Amino acid sequence: MLDDRKLAVLRAIVEDYVSTNEPVGSKALADRHNLGVSPATIRNDMAVLEEQGYIAQPHTSAGRVPTDKGYRLFVDRLSTIKPLSVAERRAIETFLTGAYDLDDVVGRTVRLLAQLTRQVAVVQYPSLTRSAVRHVELVPVAEGRLLLVLITNTGRVEQRVIETGQISEESIGHLRALLNTCLDGLGFGDVPAAVADLPDKVGPDERPVAAAVLSVLLETLVEKHEEKIVFAGAANLAAVDFSQSLREVLVALEEQVVLMRLLGETGDSSTVTVRIGTENPDLGLKSTSVVAADYGVGDLTLARLGVLGPTRMDYPSTMGAVRAVARYVGQILAGS
Repeated sequence: MLDDRKLAVLRAIVEDYVSTNEPVGSKALADRHNLGVSPATIRNDMAVLEEQGYIAQPHTSAGRVPTDKGYRLFVDRLSTIKPLSVAERRAIETFLTGAYDLDDVVGRTVRLLAQLTRQVAVVQYPSLTRSAVRHVELVPVAEGRLLLVLITNTGRVEQRVIETGQISEESIGHLRALLNTCLDGLGFGDVPAAVADLPDKVGPDERPVAAAVLSVLLETLVEKHEEKIVFAGAANLAAVDFSQSLREVLVALEEQVVLMRLLGETGDSSTVTVRIGTENPDLGLKSTSVVAADYGVGDLTLARLGVLGPTRMDYPSTMGAVRAVARYVGQILAGS
C-alpha cells in the first residue's frame, strides 16, 4: 500500500501527463503542485512508484508516465467525480428533451457524449429482454401482407412484414384487439405463455393469419432479441497518438459484439465503471479506456452507455459526463 504522499505524487503525475502529454519529472511536480516536499523527496517517491509498477520511463528522459496500474489506482482513489457546470447541464437537458422518439433520443445521446468528452461515445438501445409491450399494431401494406408494429414501454419500435394471404379489415381489427388485450404491459419473457391459446380465440378462417402473426412475434421479437448499439465520435481518435494501434481500435469499433462486451454487464445503476487498457477484453483495445454507466427508468435498468478513449484520459471529467448523461436519458425515457 502507498502512503498519502506517494498517492499525491501519483495523482499529480497523472494530472500533468493527461494535461500535457509529456513525461513528468520531479522538478515539474515540485513547481506545479504544492506537495510540501523537496524535488529530491519527490524523486525518491517516484522511484518507489516505478518499482511497484505505477509509473514508467518511456525513454531516457527524466520524466515518467502512468501505467495502466497507475491509472487504475488513480481512478479507484478518486475522491470526487468532477460535476458538470450549470451551463453544461442546461445544454444537456435542452438538447435531449427535444427528442421525439427513442431513435432520436439515442442519436442525440451518442452525439452529445462524443461532444462533451471528445471521445468515442457508445450507446446501447434499451434491451428487448428488459422491455414490456405498450402496443401492437397490424397494418395492411399490400394484398396478402401485413406490417406488424410492436411498441415497447421504452419507446423502442420493432417492425416486421408478414405474408398472410387474403384477410379482411374486420379480421385484422379483431386480431389486433386480441393481441393488445393479451399483451398490454407484459414483459417480453411473459409473451409466449400469454399468446399460446390465441388461435383458439379466433374463427377457423382467421387461424392461419393468427398463426403467422404469432410465429413472427415469437421467433423474431421474443426469441431472437436484437441488441442494437450505436457509436459516434470516431474522428476524435485522430487527435490521439495511438501509434500503431489506431487501426485495431477502429476495427474493434465496427464489431457490434465487441461494443456490447465493451460496455460490460449491467449492474448498480448508481456506479460508473472504468476499464483501463489491458482490463478490456478485446486485444485491439488494450491502448484504450472505457467509462460506462447504466441508464433506465426508476429502478429498472434498460441498457448502458459510455465512452472510449485513450488511457491518457481526463477520468474525473469523463466519469462526470457519462454519469450525468445517463441520468438525463433515464429521466427522458421515464417522462415519455
